[in-house]
Amino acid sequence: MRKLIRPIVTALYIACLAVANCVMSADSAATQEQAASPVVKQIALTKKQIEGVISAQKEMDEINEQVSEKPKPYLIVAEQFENAAKKNGFASYDEYTNVVENISIVLAGFDPTTKKFIGSEALIKAQIAQVQANKQMPPEDKTVALDELNAALKSPPPPVENKGNIDLVAAYYNKLAEAMGNDQQ
Repeated sequence: MRKLIRPIVTALYIACLAVANCVMSADSAATQEQAASPVVKQIALTKKQIEGVISAQKEMDEINEQVSEKPKPYLIVAEQFENAAKKNGFASYDEYTNVVENISIVLAGFDPTTKKFIGSEALIKAQIAQVQANKQMPPEDKTVALDELNAALKSPPPPVENKGNIDLVAAYYNKLAEAMGNDQQ
């Protein structure tokens, strides 16, 4: 049963990651102007940016973990994020978060089983069909999963504007999935 549920949960996780990253960037070190504008500025990604995200992610996760265990003043946390971003080749933490958000938009459309881009809406619909067809899933789990998937379908991530990002993210899919907390495959 886990083999049936894992791909569904994994893909749902990636779809939710795009939304969570938007919220994180607004809460963490983003400016007030960015917090007021939930729209992600889509950019053409580069190999250097993706490799920078992969190398920075562990440090970013450690900073987030430290903050969750023992809250620190905002300026200290913002400075830590800024330094980690710069250390990994980004001009600022804002640039880093924008790159992560762009990667997340693309990842939200990848089927975790085939590791092919099919689009977020098609992926969510396929997951809904899988959950509905699953006879082994407890009814209460099925209800929760369907509610979450239907909510995700109502507010999917924006479409990928830079189609070249799809091929670039596909080339780094395994490393990105691992670095961004999606190691359940």
